[in-house]
Amino acid sequence: MNKWMKRLWMMALALVLALTLAVPALAAEEVGVEPTAQEETESGGKTVASALAIGLAALGGGLGMGIATGKAVESLGRQPEAEGKIRTMLMLGLVFIETAIIYALLVVILIIFVL
Repeated sequence: MNKWMKRLWMMALALVLALTLAVPALAAEEVGVEPTAQEETESGGKTVASALAIGLAALGGGLGMGIATGKAVESLGRQPEAEGKIRTMLMLGLVFIETAIIYALLVVILIIFVL
């Protein structure tokens, strides 16, 4: 039970941190230009969608990287002679996870500037 509570607190802390860092992006506005009601609604929707997309991608990637690293350390503890293979597979997995996060960032940039 204690393990699940610790995970819950860590996820809540990560969510609060993500929301805190997203506040400046959600509060930004152009100076001297009055947007129409439609532009204001579209811009707000893009901002919220972008914040959620990159936040979920980063959260999922961070959790995946943490789990993968933990399992690799456990594997090294059980079989130290397989260090080279374990390290290679860990790095390959981390690269794939990071690539997925970068793709999410590119999609968010497209949402903000193109759509």
